[in-house]
Amino acid sequence: MIGVVDYGVGNVKAFVNIYKRLNIKCQIVNCEKELHSVEKLILPGVGSFDYAMSKLNSSGLKESIIELVMNDKVPILGVCVGMQMLLNSSEEGELEGLGWISGVVKKFIVNDLHKLPLPHMGWNVVSKMSNHQILSNLETQARFYFLHSYYADCDDQQNVLAMANYQDDYACIVNKENIYGMQCHPEKSHHNGVQFLKNFGEL
Repeated sequence: MIGVVDYGVGNVKAFVNIYKRLNIKCQIVNCEKELHSVEKLILPGVGSFDYAMSKLNSSGLKESIIELVMNDKVPILGVCVGMQMLLNSSEEGELEGLGWISGVVKKFIVNDLHKLPLPHMGWNVVSKMSNHQILSNLETQARFYFLHSYYADCDDQQNVLAMANYQDDYACIVNKENIYGMQCHPEKSHHNGVQFLKNFGEL
């Protein structure tokens, strides 16, 4: 059973609908009791870093999620801001992240030399840096949907499974042990997104 964490941030129903089509058991998790039946977790996120962290901090779910992920080694997938929350902190805010993957979330540089607009919005190629199972059966130049102005700068490049380019290369899929993050939106990325979510469900 995959549990999609509903802490008031992100389109949780989109994930449930995809897994329903894939015939993979999935449910929305609203309370601590519902966490007991899950074998994997998805942490969606949209909006600002501090807003998402404050919502998670006040949800009543955070401590149980930490126990499941850190002690029981339940796989978790953070999506968009949900991925950024896996790191230590963000230039976008002042709150601490979960700190499960060492690094800082940084804002794309915009100046006379870097004139691309923010946010980075639309379709972009995801380039594999690993043969990890979660990337299996994706197209060589798989395109995913992005919407963000900040990116994850990991301290250890071994945590980077895939890169995208927006003026410069940056990490868009990360991993450390049972912890996974994806900056782009698999739930909005058609067949490549469905394949990625299928891979996560079959880990």
